[in-house]
Amino acid sequence: MHRIVLLDALADYRSRFPEESETVERFCHFVANHADCFLRSLVSGHVTGSAWLVNGDGSKVLLTHHRKLERWLQPGGHADGDPDLLAVALREAVEETGLDPIAPVSSRIFDIDIHPIPARGNQPAHEHFDIRYALRHEGDGEFIISEESLDLAWVPIDALDEYTNEESVLRLARKWAVS
Repeated sequence: MHRIVLLDALADYRSRFPEESETVERFCHFVANHADCFLRSLVSGHVTGSAWLVNGDGSKVLLTHHRKLERWLQPGGHADGDPDLLAVALREAVEETGLDPIAPVSSRIFDIDIHPIPARGNQPAHEHFDIRYALRHEGDGEFIISEESLDLAWVPIDALDEYTNEESVLRLARKWAVS
């Protein structure tokens, strides 16, 4: 079963963040009940991977001003059938930023989030079941803005609230501060 690795990783996540058990349970239920959970063709929602992408010293995070959602968020995107969500997060971070090198801080899940995506065009409203990994860029920080973004910015983590009030992004900063 291609979903076992994710379900095991979510069990590990729950043991580290028991206060998020309700969200983990909802996530596990979704994954266990949808063999096609990694495909965007699943209309009700799908699993995605994203990156808390910090600079070399961990003081700044790279945010994208998302073109479709018009909000400052972490890079990430659809799994498109790939159950290796760390690979998805790495791929999406490279595609959306052009940064190289990017490496995982850890192979363990850094954060999870379930968030609604509004209807747009012929795409109905649905949910993203997002697995987030902490990644680090050790290079010069020079990024390339992809067509998916209106802008990119290295944001000092202690000034993150000047860019976004998205609770799920602010939660990433709180977790980073204690990691």
